[in-house]
Amino acid sequence: MTSDNTTARTREDETGSPSAPADTVGNTTARTREGKKRAGASETPEGPATGAASDEAGTPLLRRTWMVALLAGISCLLWGSAPAAIKIGYSLFGIPNGDIAGEILFAGCRFVLAGLIALALGSAMAGRPTLPARASLPMVLKLSMFQTVGQYVCYYIGVSNTSGVKSAILVSLNTFFSILVATLLFRQERLTGRKMVGCALGIAGVVLVNLTGTGFDASMRWDGEGLVVAAGLSYAMSSVLISRYSQREDPLALSGGQFVVGGLVMVALGLALGGRMPQVSGAAVANLIYLGFVSGIAYSLWALLLKHNPVSRVSVFGSMNPVFGVIISALLLGETNVVPAWQCVLALALVVAGIWVVNRQAGEKTERG
Repeated sequence: MTSDNTTARTREDETGSPSAPADTVGNTTARTREGKKRAGASETPEGPATGAASDEAGTPLLRRTWMVALLAGISCLLWGSAPAAIKIGYSLFGIPNGDIAGEILFAGCRFVLAGLIALALGSAMAGRPTLPARASLPMVLKLSMFQTVGQYVCYYIGVSNTSGVKSAILVSLNTFFSILVATLLFRQERLTGRKMVGCALGIAGVVLVNLTGTGFDASMRWDGEGLVVAAGLSYAMSSVLISRYSQREDPLALSGGQFVVGGLVMVALGLALGGRMPQVSGAAVANLIYLGFVSGIAYSLWALLLKHNPVSRVSVFGSMNPVFGVIISALLLGETNVVPAWQCVLALALVVAGIWVVNRQAGEKTERG
């Protein structure tokens, strides 16, 4: 009898109940497994991504190389159309060349619209209103200062004081900056030779597509090239922050919220500096709505990818932006004699090679899952 009581107490210590039946133990095991699954869903992009979008094999869909390439490609195609659309918008709204205040005002209106579009998209996907939680407001403010206000104010002022060729080449460093910030400053991932080679190929493609024989020299101005570089660093910080913050908050809510806040700040700044948009027409409003759509959709897709993937794997696709920009500008603005077709093709090949180098190893690991 004493032996039986001792055995019963031993079982009680192990199971937490005097005589746990087999189905209780099975339920405990099931709950443990379920808890592990839930815990895995909140890990950083370096570990298993959330199971929100998984294929039949169980690998998260947003981590598959083909899906990353598809969504990043759509984002870059939309962003690549922005330079031509912005030039058209300046003409339609009557904003003269070099009117920085007017450009900041125009950009602010664009980003407010982008934020509203991103929030509407998130609400449609969730089936309920999507807004940042009150506890997430500090994250929204930080993102808006880096992604929208810091990046674009520095960019517009810097571009006005340097050549278009130099600006495009310096902007291509955004990818490199993003990887450095993610690896060296935030320690989100490791800096490898593969990532450096991929960045170098991407930057080489951007340099090639911008080599027109004019507009490039070694001079530097703090309010020109310096601010363009500062814009790139601001972008890099925002990429890493959205990757971290989206583990705790809906990335579409973050994207929409930061665009609205940052856009309103830029509208106020543009008006304070004397910016105006003197001509308003149906075509001008349609152009502004299109640009809001570009930013809202493209950045929301980008934020979703950064939630589920390392920064380096996504940011390298940004090298396609200036290449798409040159091609679309040639089609929409008639700038067909600026860069030869073979130069665009070779530049795009270099960019694609850089993307392949960075994503090859990550893709293999994901497929092996």
